[in-house]
Amino acid sequence: MKKLAKSAVAAILGRQVKRLYKKNNIKVIGVAGSIGKTSTKLALAQVLSAGFKVRYQEGNYNDLVSVPLIFFGEELPSLYNPLAWLAVFKRNAKQLKKPYPYDVVVVELGSDAPGQIIEFKRYLKLEIAVVTAISPEHMQNFASMEDVAKEELSVSQFSSLVLANGDLCDTKYLKSLPQFLTYGLKKTADYGPSEITDTKDKSEAEQYSLLAAVSTANKMGMDKDAIKNGLAKISDVPGRMRKLAGINDSIIIDDSYNASPEAVKLALRYFYRLQAPQKIGLLGNMNELGETSAASHKEIGELCDPRQLDLVVTLGPDANKYLAPAAEAKGCNVKTFDSPYGAGEYIKGQIKKGALILIKGSQNGVFAEEAIKSLLANPGDADKLVRQTPEWLKIKQKAFKP
Repeated sequence: MKKLAKSAVAAILGRQVKRLYKKNNIKVIGVAGSIGKTSTKLALAQVLSAGFKVRYQEGNYNDLVSVPLIFFGEELPSLYNPLAWLAVFKRNAKQLKKPYPYDVVVVELGSDAPGQIIEFKRYLKLEIAVVTAISPEHMQNFASMEDVAKEELSVSQFSSLVLANGDLCDTKYLKSLPQFLTYGLKKTADYGPSEITDTKDKSEAEQYSLLAAVSTANKMGMDKDAIKNGLAKISDVPGRMRKLAGINDSIIIDDSYNASPEAVKLALRYFYRLQAPQKIGLLGNMNELGETSAASHKEIGELCDPRQLDLVVTLGPDANKYLAPAAEAKGCNVKTFDSPYGAGEYIKGQIKKGALILIKGSQNGVFAEEAIKSLLANPGDADKLVRQTPEWLKIKQKAFKP
């Protein structure tokens, strides 16, 4: 029943989006990829807004039903509320009778199984498709990395140009595309690090988002001054390498939104560059890795450097089972936890003055952001964390009952 309702809603919304295309001269930018989509989407929107009227959505509307809502600025009702959907359709139809007030729409395209990206072709035609990475994701549903690449790059079938992260998308996959450009921190990229400045305190992940935004803005015809003004608008994104003030003059690097092997590697590389009297890493479970989970968690454990990490705290079943012993074998001091609340309380008792604390983990069953609440210098900063709506808090309370 839910699948049928979703299909019907997507069909109606898709027709409305296609009507919007026909009646207006709008450019649509799509962001696909294994990691970093939301932060890249937000960077794109903020930079492009210095030269265009841009519509986007700050959250995670990234499936076949929610993406059309971005075009019309609508919230996502429950699929079991037909009256609310009828109201959405009517408001959309009313908007279609007026000139569209935006030049550019930026959307995020998500996928957790083969064949989902190409479904967007029903109603989307992208001016530029940004592909942030091809790396392990939802591996319980994908048989191989070749299948992941096929899925993410299927966005090329409804895009005029693919702009790919050349560092995180293997060239052997990109060569199958009719045309593409790359951005990255390596010299071989079409758009390299010289395109951005003031990156000393930024992680590789943050730099990739900036490069994607600058590259896209360049292809959209924005001049350098406008792009520079757009870059100045970019603000921190909750749960994505955001720095928060912690107790005892510590600094918390909140990267708790999600975790995958490549994303954790990027976070650790950045963390190792930083200097502090004490460095603590909370490394939570990387969910949805299927048969690759054991090897992937072990690989991250082997990257834990006792010279860079005074304490490693693991959170979740596979992190505890595979990452923790691998980190211990490298000489790290490791503690394991099943609950983010327990992990947070333990870390709280270990923090030395001026410490740096990295928080990284997946969502369901992990929710590493909850560990941060015990560590904040200002408890009011809890509203800067991800997944703090009443609905999410109920899910967490149910998952980690006292």
